[in-house]
Amino acid sequence: MVDKGIERRLCQRFKIPGATVSYRKERFLIAEGRFVEEFCPVLDLSRGGVRFLTQKPLKFKSKVILQVSIPGERIPLNLRGRVRWSTFNAGKSYKYQAGVQFNPYGEDKIQNYPGALVKIIALEQKFLEADGPGSADKPDGMSV
Repeated sequence: MVDKGIERRLCQRFKIPGATVSYRKERFLIAEGRFVEEFCPVLDLSRGGVRFLTQKPLKFKSKVILQVSIPGERIPLNLRGRVRWSTFNAGKSYKYQAGVQFNPYGEDKIQNYPGALVKIIALEQKFLEADGPGSADKPDGMSV
């Protein structure tokens, strides 16, 4: 039985206006090469993964190397992950949406640099506060 109404993700997702992702497929022993696509719009991000728009479908479980560019940040986040899903995005300018789960953070070669997690946590705090309580207009009679 599948519970489609229950959120299974452990990490809170947040939006970063103007963020983009470039990606390439990770090949056996070869992580270098050209990006398959560049500057794909990021729909949301979390400590555990990213959801973005793309023109090409991504193969389920394929390994990818991502470069997430954040407006106002000079250095993009470089992350490794695995495609968890890819779906058709009917009637939109980008044909597909994809979800990538990040590899664990650590010092291993296939793990993501722990400093990337620190940066994502800082971005999470910054952008969740912008969307959270206090950012929207208060109903009449409410004070902060």
